[in-house]
Amino acid sequence: MDDPRAALTAERHRNERLLAGVEQSMRDVSDSRQDANSDDEHDPEGATLAWERGSLGAVRDDARERIRLVDAALARLDAGTYGRCAVGGEPIPEARLAAVPWAATCVAHA
Repeated sequence: MDDPRAALTAERHRNERLLAGVEQSMRDVSDSRQDANSDDEHDPEGATLAWERGSLGAVRDDARERIRLVDAALARLDAGTYGRCAVGGEPIPEARLAAVPWAATCVAHA
């Protein structure tokens, strides 16, 4: 990988934007239901809204986790351990780091 810091930084920014967008969508869904005079259980659209909230929550959680993983990879880069398997210490193949720049383990230990 030519510039792992650039790849990691770009991935972090992408997930920050995704997280901000999802959190706004969650607020929009919540705000749209705030003045409604029904509950999800008896509202014909309730199941759809519950599914939408659940889906947005999953995307939000994934974005937060990716940011955490990227931050850990940036810390490994700063510490000089980036590109080495956290389990066995062997080098992580370039192809894996190109596909998953935040990878902390080789394929065998993934």
